[in-house]
Amino acid sequence: MKTRAVRLYGKKDLRLEEFELPPITSDEILAKVVTDSICLSSYKAASQGTDHKRIPSDVAENPVIIGHEFAGEIVEVGANWRHKFKPGQKYSIQPAIYYKDGPVGVMSAPGYSYKYIGGDATYVIIPKDVLVQDCLLVYEGPGYYPASLAEPLSCVIGAMNASYHTTPGSYVHDMGIVQGGKMAILAGAGPMGLTMINYVISREDRRPSLCVVTDIDQARLDRAAEIFPSEQARSKGIELVYVNTAGTADPAKTLRGLTGGSGYNDVFVLAPIAPVIEQGDALLAFDGCLNFFAGPSDPNLVARINFYNVHYEYTHVVATSGGTNDDMVEALDIMSKGLDPAGLVTHIGGLNAVAETTLSLPHIPGGKKLIYTHIDMPLTPLADFVKLGKAYPLFAKLATIVNANKGIWCVEAEKYLINHFGLSD
Repeated sequence: MKTRAVRLYGKKDLRLEEFELPPITSDEILAKVVTDSICLSSYKAASQGTDHKRIPSDVAENPVIIGHEFAGEIVEVGANWRHKFKPGQKYSIQPAIYYKDGPVGVMSAPGYSYKYIGGDATYVIIPKDVLVQDCLLVYEGPGYYPASLAEPLSCVIGAMNASYHTTPGSYVHDMGIVQGGKMAILAGAGPMGLTMINYVISREDRRPSLCVVTDIDQARLDRAAEIFPSEQARSKGIELVYVNTAGTADPAKTLRGLTGGSGYNDVFVLAPIAPVIEQGDALLAFDGCLNFFAGPSDPNLVARINFYNVHYEYTHVVATSGGTNDDMVEALDIMSKGLDPAGLVTHIGGLNAVAETTLSLPHIPGGKKLIYTHIDMPLTPLADFVKLGKAYPLFAKLATIVNANKGIWCVEAEKYLINHFGLSD
């Protein structure tokens, strides 16, 4: 079986290549990839090369396939896994797998660490590492792109679950955000911030009474408010407020004012920038929890924390990277009940667009860049469909479908795209 894939050979060295996959063993599965959502983490991995913790040291000789937010269809199942999986099933993968290497644990991941599995490929071999840890998850919902976006949603779910608060008079920790509390999502109008807003509004168990989302880019805030209007959140008992902190003399004072001065129970920092971290610390209420959600690329990143408040106000800091299997299962389940992550998608493209897109990702505006791996297509903003439709019938039809869906990508658009290129959906 031949595959086309984007492979990493070293720092900023991504190559689209075709090569032969070996026959699968009894402990492996051959799978078709349909969609991959390009993540900023892939940009970091491609930029850092072997300096990245998940990239093997011999990547120049044994390149890895990049991409870890992917979904597709099972093609062939090794003998040892036929009791659990079968050809034709749609799947998603929890990429942050964990394995033992001597006395220590190592974080390995499809899209970072393996020769034959990663999202930016047409076909992959799912290894035993993924299977024995139950990280291959069957997806039974509509389309493919939601399963690709289950991974970033699982990261958000994990972050919400990892926040904690103390029980007065004891050291028992109450895990999760405060029910009916006050929440701030700082630098929160990007793709992961939108994912967080979507989950906060959609979940049924724990919800804040106030959710404040900040950014310094008004266009991003406007788009977030269009996708997730305050009225929608208010119908769920949440006061959702969008705040542009650019040019604000004292952002922390302004944001605390929205709480009546009490501060926030749960603060999520989505930018690895010291002033934003310090702002988050300054917003914490008594027993407030700051989740440093943004993965930094600078190993020397430092920020000031008020340790007086740590001692007397019981404030605390946690950090999360990725989600667990349970978080992925919850992500897939909540999507099957109506959460549609399509509002995150602002661009679509083909496998030929992956290398340039990945290396340029911080400089490309908008939200998620969704790749259809069996298609060759330049990375194309959804907003350009109407203009492109004047010359290309494909985009004219896609524009009609997307515009009828409030400008948001959808399963109908995906089906049309796949069928247009003669691929099975």
